[in-house]
Amino acid sequence: MALPDQFLDEVRARTPLAALVGRRVRLTKSGRNWKGCCPFHNEKTPSFYVYEDGYHCFGCGAHGNAIGFVMQTQGSGFIEAVTALAGEAGLEMPRLGPDQMAAQARSDGVQEVLGRAEAEFRRLLGAPAGRRALDYLTGRGLTGQTIERFGLGWSGEGRGSLVSVLRAAGADDALLAETGLVQPDGRELFFNRVMFPIRDRGGRIISFGGRILGDGVPKYVNGPETALFSKRRSLYGLDLARAAVRGGAELVVAEGYMDVIALHQAGFAGAVAPLGTALTEEQMAELWRLSPVPVLCFDGDAAGARAALRAVNLALPHLTPEQSLRLASLPNGQDPDSLVRAQGPAGFAAVLAAARPVSDVLFDLLRQGQPLAGPEQRAAFRERLAEAAGRIGHKGLAAEYRRSLLERFFTETRTARPTRMVPGPRGAQTGGTRDGGARGPVRFGARPVPDEAAGRAECARILSAIALSHPALLHQLEDGWVRIALDAGLAQVRDATLAWFNDAQELDSAGLITHLTKLGLEEDVARVLSRSPHPLPACVAPDAQPVEVLAAWHHLFQMLHRDRLEADIAAARRDVAAGADGLAQERLVRLREAAAAIWREPGEEIES
Repeated sequence: MALPDQFLDEVRARTPLAALVGRRVRLTKSGRNWKGCCPFHNEKTPSFYVYEDGYHCFGCGAHGNAIGFVMQTQGSGFIEAVTALAGEAGLEMPRLGPDQMAAQARSDGVQEVLGRAEAEFRRLLGAPAGRRALDYLTGRGLTGQTIERFGLGWSGEGRGSLVSVLRAAGADDALLAETGLVQPDGRELFFNRVMFPIRDRGGRIISFGGRILGDGVPKYVNGPETALFSKRRSLYGLDLARAAVRGGAELVVAEGYMDVIALHQAGFAGAVAPLGTALTEEQMAELWRLSPVPVLCFDGDAAGARAALRAVNLALPHLTPEQSLRLASLPNGQDPDSLVRAQGPAGFAAVLAAARPVSDVLFDLLRQGQPLAGPEQRAAFRERLAEAAGRIGHKGLAAEYRRSLLERFFTETRTARPTRMVPGPRGAQTGGTRDGGARGPVRFGARPVPDEAAGRAECARILSAIALSHPALLHQLEDGWVRIALDAGLAQVRDATLAWFNDAQELDSAGLITHLTKLGLEEDVARVLSRSPHPLPACVAPDAQPVEVLAAWHHLFQMLHRDRLEADIAAARRDVAAGADGLAQERLVRLREAAAAIWREPGEEIES
């Protein structure tokens, strides 16, 4: 039954969600929201949150609105739940017109025919004619209970018998065509196939899939698109997985029917699969409705890597700090079904335990078949990494991905460079590398030694110049930048920059400077980026590597906070003296090295 969207919006608006949920869950205030123990799975620590317009459990992934809550907790159908809430809200249910009533009746008729077809397929599987199909299923390790639970059946070896049964039950040719069981020429779609009912998230049959016995092709056939069945929106096993995931099971995406069934039988009851196609955006959204971090399971070969990259590319625009993926890689030549039969549940449990977050595998997936021997190839790959991060819709997460991907890029593509002897701030010659690595801290070109106040002001200016030139790194710089003492002009630049950072779609320096100029801060920006009184260091340049930029930033920041560094050294000494573990000793060594790099005169030693 189709109800007007405006009516449904009014029902939800008139239903105080916290009061509705509070009838079944003891809620306590949590800021502007409410929290309590989830009613959909057993938990002792509250992870179920109720907001103004919805609820979400961070434990099992259950979420929805007022209508969904009534459906899930009371087992109501959609119309029944809406009717109950509308009555409480003082709203009268809209009356359906003749066309809507006819469409609903037609849909009910299709569902009834599909149910009769399932019953016939199951009958044939248990009959002598279905012995070969039953032997196939039991030979794949399935128990009678599993076969019953998934409603598996047998189509029969020839065409015609199913149509006869359904016509005898009152189904006309038009209704049969709407089920997808009959082809346009009137012939049955499925014959000589093991049958797999496909159900919607509520458990209602919407189509069938069939696997041929023998060597025919195609091996698997799914029913065609119908008013009830859309391949890109459906997931095999979803109805059973929903309940399992709410109870704490891991949501796992496998490849096919038998993988899902074998995993459920082995105890992995959160398994689902797309229907013969690569994952779609609609299916991904359905997965995230169940779990904030589902696991996608792929073969460990090249084809599996390609499938994983397609899925990750599909997911990138929709990733958020609360919504992501993990990827599990199977041993070469194995699928979940064969792995469980060969190694038992423990074998697949090990695969799940080794699943990696998408943030860890994205670099490897993008690098597949990408040679990095020359500068052009490295530049192209770097752009590919930045482009992938830029596709993430959540700005803060996109910046984190970009930083992580580029840090790994610079680590893996860095070539050895000769040590560069450059003067330190007091004239000390220190060996360093352009990447700011282990050979020594990053140093800058020679500059006159100013008095202490002027020196601190110059450090603050350089730090501000770094921030303006590399806004993509602001998520790592802002905490330190706000703690730096700045004059009024630079403080205005900083505050306006951080406000821009919170709303900007593109984190580029030119866009930032244009924005600041429009705010009337042109003179202050020019002062930050000026070559006077001293030239800015190389790390301010737009093409400076992020690793070098961050090393320079932290070096200068430490110079401005000598007192804090001295206090940290004193605290570390006390920890070591008190007999703390080796980590405390290592911390003291690192702090003393940092102090030496910043303050030491030639030949001067830091007191132990």
